[in-house]
Amino acid sequence: MPPSIPLLIQLSDLDNVGVARSPLAAGQRVETGGGVVVAADAIAAGHKLALQPIAKGARVLKYGQTIGLATRDIAVGEHVHVHNVAMVASQAEHGAGGAYVPLVPGSEPITFQGIVRADGRVATRNYLGVVSSVNCSATVCQRIAQHFTPEALRVFPNVDGVVAITHGQGCGMAGTGESMDVLRRTLRGYADQPNFAGVLVMGLGCEVNQVAGLVQGLPERAPGLFATLKIQEAGGTREAIAAGIAALEQMLPIANRATREPVSARHLTVGLQCGGSDGYSGISANPVLGAAVDLLVRAGGTAILSETPEIYGAEHLLTARAASQAVADQLMARLQWWEHYTQTHGADMNNNPSPGNKAGGITTILEKSLGAVAKAGSTGLMAVYEYAQPVRAQGLVFMDTPGYDPVSATGQVAGGATLICFTTGRGSTYGCKPTPSLKLATHTALFERMRLDMDFDAGTVVEGTQTIAQAGQQLFELMLATASGQPTCSENNGLGDNEFVPWQLGAVM
Repeated sequence: MPPSIPLLIQLSDLDNVGVARSPLAAGQRVETGGGVVVAADAIAAGHKLALQPIAKGARVLKYGQTIGLATRDIAVGEHVHVHNVAMVASQAEHGAGGAYVPLVPGSEPITFQGIVRADGRVATRNYLGVVSSVNCSATVCQRIAQHFTPEALRVFPNVDGVVAITHGQGCGMAGTGESMDVLRRTLRGYADQPNFAGVLVMGLGCEVNQVAGLVQGLPERAPGLFATLKIQEAGGTREAIAAGIAALEQMLPIANRATREPVSARHLTVGLQCGGSDGYSGISANPVLGAAVDLLVRAGGTAILSETPEIYGAEHLLTARAASQAVADQLMARLQWWEHYTQTHGADMNNNPSPGNKAGGITTILEKSLGAVAKAGSTGLMAVYEYAQPVRAQGLVFMDTPGYDPVSATGQVAGGATLICFTTGRGSTYGCKPTPSLKLATHTALFERMRLDMDFDAGTVVEGTQTIAQAGQQLFELMLATASGQPTCSENNGLGDNEFVPWQLGAVM
């Protein structure tokens, strides 16, 4: 660490804790804005140290916000974490519009090289999809997709591949109600994804989630780019695989006609994710992503913030930016649903953060949420969607999803996300076909350690060599390049075929 860079990060003048940029030894003297603090304990990188005495029951402040209550007296220099901090219910007001500022679009047109579909939507990738209606047809879907190896597709250079969208649901469940609605909405979203040039929907034949009901209401694709098939009607497994392969072979020449052309960034929809978070997430990668989101929104594009349990305690920062009271009320309604949902199942909202998050320095869900919301930048919140609903609004929107990354990203892609930006402090290898996934490392040590999995190093902010705005501009340029066809690390590694995980609600019967 250069000598001019402080060893502690204090994010707000109100904070009574600082975050270690690098490991501190017990007894090490550390300069702060208010003087010198001596570390009473060994402090791991990304973990917190008390900058002033914190009495038992007093608020622990980071980001200028409450992240918990001290469970005992904490002396200056002590490690501040789960052993001496407990969760506290958020007391913030949730009024709408206090921080809402109408968007002023950027003056310079921003473009990327996109694939314009027949209906005017724009794709960032050009796949064919095999969508399973039920787990019983999953293996057949996978065998069909596996037939189309890179060698088999060599004569179709404009097709990125064939992806099997399989899952563990579709039968043993009620034919109506919330659970079926969510499953069908998710599958329809993938069947209608712009990144799929063509789709084959495959069922067994006797399942609860019948193919006919699943595809009902789907927008029409261009001629020759949509087909359905039932294994029982085809005559069995081998016959269905052969028929499925034949159907896709008919689609390939049509899909291969796709070409890229300059299009406005308003056609780009980005899903925002964070997983394996650490104490740096809310300091580097998340606010850097937020800066890039602001640039995207000002260019007319759309960003989807999600993971409802992981905004818990920081929701007031979003409702204050809501474009209307109705938008704020919708967000609060989803949080209230989650409070009831967790109580019903004997859990609580502070069941998060995970062990990995805590090892990385995150103490409570309030701290994690405050950092997670930074991904959303600073523009107005324009709409709130339920899981996997089609996203129609432009600008920053919120989609209600679980915090579990594969389930959350699945909902975003079903809603229309054509790019995923995924911040991580512990390390993630997440891929997301048919949508490319960029991995943003919160610190340089992670970026270097997992160099073949990390696409962007936000550790420059921690090290003081870039500002958040500078790193955000660099990330925005990477987002546009990725949307234009530049492969991500997960794509280079062949990841993303098994990460379709729709949210499962209701009874399994």
